[in-house]
Amino acid sequence: MSGNSKGNGAKTEIAIIGDRFMLSALFEEALEAACGEAVTCRSLDLPWPDEPMEHGYQTPGMDGLKEYMGDPADVIAHVGPAPVLVTHLAPLSAAMFAALPDLKLVAVSRGGPVNIDMGAAAEHGVTVVNTPGRNASAVAEFTIGAILAQTRNITLGHDALRRGEYRGDLYRADVTGEELSELTVGIIGYGNVGSRVVPLLRAFGCRILVNDPYVQLSPEDAAAGVTMVGFDQVLAESDVLSLHPRVTEETRGMMDAATFAAMKPGSIVVNTARGPLMDYDALYDALVSGHLRGAMLETFAIEPTPPDWPLLQLPNVTLTPHIAGASVKTVRIAAAKAAEEVRRWLQGEPPLNPC
Repeated sequence: MSGNSKGNGAKTEIAIIGDRFMLSALFEEALEAACGEAVTCRSLDLPWPDEPMEHGYQTPGMDGLKEYMGDPADVIAHVGPAPVLVTHLAPLSAAMFAALPDLKLVAVSRGGPVNIDMGAAAEHGVTVVNTPGRNASAVAEFTIGAILAQTRNITLGHDALRRGEYRGDLYRADVTGEELSELTVGIIGYGNVGSRVVPLLRAFGCRILVNDPYVQLSPEDAAAGVTMVGFDQVLAESDVLSLHPRVTEETRGMMDAATFAAMKPGSIVVNTARGPLMDYDALYDALVSGHLRGAMLETFAIEPTPPDWPLLQLPNVTLTPHIAGASVKTVRIAAAKAAEEVRRWLQGEPPLNPC
């Protein structure tokens, strides 16, 4: 059993810090479903996303944290003697770990614990778990909408009507978009998201190319005619190129001037993955020159985007403010994954997703 197990029937105290997306009430519901009467919960909700996150490099004493929300003193006061913290964005710096000697487990309901000083967690013997793949379904579904918005001129038509213009010219043969059934769609990255995008795309009848040197196609995708190809081929043959790799030293900046130049003339690039995958200055040049027909961007090099950012002004770009993973299903999945980690810790079982 866990060192936190209690033989006298006393409940384990769980501190929950949610926000206006990852609602603490849904965390609590999931914990009660997974752990029953073994836990007692107390909750705090932070104002994200109505208020922006902070960045550790900007705040003294919070180095080691990429992005977070929550005043350290308030977090410490809320967690107090609880051995378990379940959170989405609350920070835990080295100084905060030192102030929370009873803390033993932190469950972070996101793909990476960027709000946690992982070195300090290890030094203080605190197990940190996360919830990878929590929003994979949401992002895959969003990607299909992103592709359609760009290929079928949905964004152009919407923007024009907002300006009071009724653009009949969008019916011109040289302007209107092709149907997906006539296009080749390239998928870079066949992980949690990319492997879900492909079956959704198959329903449209398009030719699908996948580039990922580290995995194999599922039997279902292979049998349906999906093809695994090299990086050069996916660039050269895709009418639509959709990015889904993780950010690593290998993939950081992978879409640069050379790769944009290698893409099929008149093609479209879609990024619902991560901003650091792209050189946005090079993308701007490829769009302005006409080499690329358009782009759909959901993530950016700097977030929030500066209001004078040149890509915001281009008519052939669809932009959304990093919302692809925003669905209530994402919240439920993340809460359930975090709750299962707490249950396993209480029972002395190994974590499923240790960080």
